[in-house]
Amino acid sequence: MLSIILLSYNSSKVLPDLVARTATQMRAEGIDYELIIMDDGSKDNSYAVAKRLEDSNQNVRAFTLSRNFTSPYSLFAGLKVAKGDCATHMVDDGQIPMDVIITMYKQWKKGHKVVFCNRESRDDGFMTNLFARWYYGVMNKYSLVKFPNGGTDGMLIDREVIDIINNELKTNSTTPIMEVLKLGFDPVFVPFDRPPQKGKSRWTLTKKLRLAADTFFSASSLPIRFITFLGFGIFTLSFTLTLLIIGLKIFSNSSLFGLPVPGWATLIVLICLFNGLILFSLGIVAEYIWRIYELSKGSPSFIIRKDEIKPQEQIKEDQQ
Repeated sequence: MLSIILLSYNSSKVLPDLVARTATQMRAEGIDYELIIMDDGSKDNSYAVAKRLEDSNQNVRAFTLSRNFTSPYSLFAGLKVAKGDCATHMVDDGQIPMDVIITMYKQWKKGHKVVFCNRESRDDGFMTNLFARWYYGVMNKYSLVKFPNGGTDGMLIDREVIDIINNELKTNSTTPIMEVLKLGFDPVFVPFDRPPQKGKSRWTLTKKLRLAADTFFSASSLPIRFITFLGFGIFTLSFTLTLLIIGLKIFSNSSLFGLPVPGWATLIVLICLFNGLILFSLGIVAEYIWRIYELSKGSPSFIIRKDEIKPQEQIKEDQQ
């Protein structure tokens, strides 16, 4: 059975159509499936609509998170409740077409445990494209994770991989795709042209930058190594200057390379410079310590609500 995790946020208007189209295409392909609607703490009545669809369709299961955790953690939650032999996900903005999911499923049937769909082209705005190129370029060059050209939006993974994610991995400050890329399993890639997004993106620049920082610090040792090399460079420079100053004293010369040796102004500038470098280095270390602290607390990266609502009554209340 294929578990399809539908990531939903304020998507009450599109859910019925998505569920209907998914059912039609799955029946046409003869694929046994379950559709998990994972509501990411929507502000509208999306969960009520999802529960109504669950009541009317035996292939649909509806869940909601206790608040908005963002889509990566919504996907982790979906994998936690998935019952299928393999699992994939789709989003409510239509940027992962169903035919791509079917192609990935066919690759899984051939024996591949990990299948990614990677973008050959994307129809996004200039800033979004620029940010994506910068992000994937930095990650591929300086982190342990190597993304395919153009990046990847979706994946289909075997039950073995699902169980590893659910039982053996810490899911804070990371994404499912990053974790699966690190696991190996000889993944195969299905190229596709990503269609334009339907509606306005809910990924603000702030959210994108936060996710970029979280994933980079969780997958790269470059910042820490940068501090090490910076410290070694400053030590080398200081040692060299010390030898020069000692030489000046020995030979009673009051100039350095023909220039007068500055007094207190130079001292103040150097103190400010090195204090700034120290604070900058502490900030980098703090980024790692904060993430270690979050892991040590054992705080959940997502919470699936267990309380149920009465869909029909809730829908009526929202419509009033």
